[in-house]
Amino acid sequence: MTHDIIVAMAVRNVKINLLRSILAAIGITIGIISIACMGMLGSNMTASVTESLSAMADKLIVSPYSGKGGGGGPPGMSSGTDNLTKSQYKQIVKIASKYGYVYGVHSIRAKVKKGKDEWNTQVYGLEVSVMKTILNNLTSGGYPSSDNSVLIGAQFAEDNDLKVGSRFTVGGSGVKVSGIVESRGMSMDVNTDNAVIMTKTMYESSFGAKDEYNQVNVVLNDINDADTVTDDIDSQMNRREETVRVQDSSRMVSMISSSVTTITSFATLIASISLLVAAVSIFNIMMMSVTERIREIGILRSIGTQKREILRMFVYEATLIGILGATLGMILSLIMGYFFIHIMIGNTKYFFTYGSLIHLPYAMAVGLIICILSGLYPAWRGAQMDPIEALRAE
Repeated sequence: MTHDIIVAMAVRNVKINLLRSILAAIGITIGIISIACMGMLGSNMTASVTESLSAMADKLIVSPYSGKGGGGGPPGMSSGTDNLTKSQYKQIVKIASKYGYVYGVHSIRAKVKKGKDEWNTQVYGLEVSVMKTILNNLTSGGYPSSDNSVLIGAQFAEDNDLKVGSRFTVGGSGVKVSGIVESRGMSMDVNTDNAVIMTKTMYESSFGAKDEYNQVNVVLNDINDADTVTDDIDSQMNRREETVRVQDSSRMVSMISSSVTTITSFATLIASISLLVAAVSIFNIMMMSVTERIREIGILRSIGTQKREILRMFVYEATLIGILGATLGMILSLIMGYFFIHIMIGNTKYFFTYGSLIHLPYAMAVGLIICILSGLYPAWRGAQMDPIEALRAE
């Protein structure tokens, strides 16, 4: 029996049991959509998170050591209870300045008052020169020209209906908004989106801690120097006892990205269960097909059709069902994945990249392979039938 005849018979049998074949193909389609969408979501999330955090990866955060937890809270956030002394600041500058830009940060949670409204927010104290270097993205206004002028974060301005020229009270002192800092998102150095940024002089006048810093940040010229700077600071400043801790933001970025990848892999594994369900469905359909066509198999074997040709015929049927399900799954994955990612992440910037779209052929291949494997045993069972016994079957 020629190859073309075997293929034609497989196509015919799929058409005869079209509804049953379509239902099996839908199972494969659902499995492929689940795997592809989870994979694409993971790739897009990883790319988006990596981009968002990449700006943080070149920073080292030096803060006071205060026991098991290190300094007084997450980088960029402080209650103002732990400080680095002026001599410690100078020592850090001496060690790290050859590797990048070093600056000290005052920070505290303080009461803000506007009219009758009062609330607490994060307040930073920075040299104006530091503001111009690290906060060079003002949406409006300019940098403070006097001590009672402040910058505010974009979210802070929006939430409290503030603009350039607005006045309010922070820490008991009246201030005027000179500029609004563009939204920076999560950051390892200073989290300005919902904060007030005042001059170092104004901060020390309002909250004390003259020439003392909650943290000292190092913006590295080369991220590969992170370990060297960390080791130098640790060896020189923690020689006798732990006095400071150094946080390498690149390691934290790597840990976050790795966590996203792990979660995505687990979700994809869960999604694969739908393919196993489809595999069971295809197995049952192929077994039913073999049972229903016992006499046909007997006739084919009696006219000289080889066992391997019977095997191929049934395998081709499973393959056709797999191709139908995989093709439909790819099309729907592309459409549904796009909208799914847009809803979950908020943008589709990385959707049409190689790292995202590679999950489509991968899911198709997995679905097709599972479909073929599910049809192998029924195909082998049909091929092994004795032609005489098959012809006697009713």
